[in-house]
Amino acid sequence: MLFDVFTIFPDGLKPYLEISILQRAIKNGLLDVHLHDLRSWTIDRHHTTDDTPYGGGGGMVMKCEPVFAAVEDVLGAPPACPVIMMTPQGRTFTQHVAQELVAYPRLALVCGRYEGIDERIREHLITDQISIGDYVLTGGELPALVLIDAITRLIPGALGDPDGAQDDSFASGLLEYPHYTRPPEFRGWGVPEVLQSGDHGAIARWRREQSLKRTLEKRPDLLEKFDLTPADRKYLARLREEQSQNSAPTTSEQDQG
Repeated sequence: MLFDVFTIFPDGLKPYLEISILQRAIKNGLLDVHLHDLRSWTIDRHHTTDDTPYGGGGGMVMKCEPVFAAVEDVLGAPPACPVIMMTPQGRTFTQHVAQELVAYPRLALVCGRYEGIDERIREHLITDQISIGDYVLTGGELPALVLIDAITRLIPGALGDPDGAQDDSFASGLLEYPHYTRPPEFRGWGVPEVLQSGDHGAIARWRREQSLKRTLEKRPDLLEKFDLTPADRKYLARLREEQSQNSAPTTSEQDQG
């Protein structure tokens, strides 16, 4: 899969692409990331990519010319793949969106800076807008890395474990179950016996139940969209009953009230 990233700070992205899973995916030919410096498409001696906004106001606005020139020079006119703007105005990035985007062989990511971009870029060049959350960052470089990382994990062969991406939190629709590794005991804290039993059926049931429990405790909203099995519903009903009993006031507490 190929990513074309358009930014004025390409060196800011390079270190993260040179470690761990992304580095291995690139080395194995599963991932290719081309970093394009927008300043290379400017036409003035100062390599200007921004200017003051019409109508006044604070901040600077990214200019049309270098962004259009860079994207069309690299991708053609019209661009031959989706052109995504990283912006807080975009649709929220989720695991579902990552699964949608991994189907494309090539994606272009445009990283904004300053106060914003000239609206004509958004209207006539950008084909999709994505936000990684309801907050504001200095630029689109970190969000671009988030997309590249999340999408790369879904490329077949990118992870050492072929089922790793499916086991991740949100991949199945539930939060992930707890993990343990050696030593079997640390500072008096042990590892659940079931994980050391060698009984793969029991381990699978435990992990499923732990995922359901964590999701109920931390993100109960996810359960509303999840296709629960009869066994899931029975286990969740038991958990809810236990929660209700634990939260009910004791007799002494009622007397004090």
